[in-house]
Amino acid sequence: MCSEGLRERYVNPYTDFAFKLLFGTDLNKEILIGFLNALFDGKQVIEDVTYLNTEHLGSKETDRRAVFDVYCENEKGEKILIEMQRGEQQFFKDRSIYYATYPIREQAIKGEIWDYELKAVYVIGILNFALDDVSSSSFRHEVKLMDTTTHEVFFDKLTFVYLEMPKFHKTEQELDTLFDKWMFVLKNLARLMERPTALQERVFNRLFEAAEIAQFSKENLYAYEESLKVYRDWNNVIDTAIQKGIARGMEEGLVKGMEEGLVKGMEEGIAKGMEKGIAKGEWMKAQTIAGNLKNAGLSIAEIAKVTGLSEDEINSL
Repeated sequence: MCSEGLRERYVNPYTDFAFKLLFGTDLNKEILIGFLNALFDGKQVIEDVTYLNTEHLGSKETDRRAVFDVYCENEKGEKILIEMQRGEQQFFKDRSIYYATYPIREQAIKGEIWDYELKAVYVIGILNFALDDVSSSSFRHEVKLMDTTTHEVFFDKLTFVYLEMPKFHKTEQELDTLFDKWMFVLKNLARLMERPTALQERVFNRLFEAAEIAQFSKENLYAYEESLKVYRDWNNVIDTAIQKGIARGMEEGLVKGMEEGLVKGMEEGIAKGMEKGIAKGEWMKAQTIAGNLKNAGLSIAEIAKVTGLSEDEINSL
């Protein structure tokens, strides 16, 4: 893929390179802080963040490795983990809970007496798909540990936020909140050719400046092109799998339908054959009885009454 093939003005934030460029670098820290403050909507205000190592190993060599898209902490030491999930994953909620164990365990103080007091941990999933087991039409889900009896939050230091991007449908004219504007940008950035009039907040100055492909260095342009290729290839793989699944389902349905039709036809044929056979047997039995009665000298009318045969059938015997 070459740079002449690019037609977009701004990067696609669903690509690994673009997402980390916009939200995971010190140069664009202002963008991340603006997004998080819009997400929390006044529940807390983040003034600064420090980026942490995104690659984590378990306590033993045999433990599975975890690599986060963006991992940071705010000025209060609270941990914030952000995952941009580009393709559908069956157990994404399980994965996000598994990932949450790393920033929790890292808070243990080694070599000292520790009372287990934890700083808050936030896991944010930006999903380019809808969760299968969530029926709500809402695109945002905030999850905490809850007492199922009182329906009150039992522990407020562990928060999961899931953003189902396909469920966000607002147009530029319908953007009411700052968070709406962030959702609009994340979903539509790669399709925009100009900065929307509704996005006039200062933080978007930096975002659109950082996202403009024409301003990239050769190294960044190459890295973005490669990341975009991976993203498109992934989408093609998913689309192909879906189409194959549909085709296979139709084929299996057709075969099953034919098999069921054949079985049903055979069953009906056998039933009809048996029905005809029984009827033929009954008729032959009636003829035998009629012949014996006729030889015994009974009248045609009497024989017809006994056997159910017509007078013509009896006369022909």
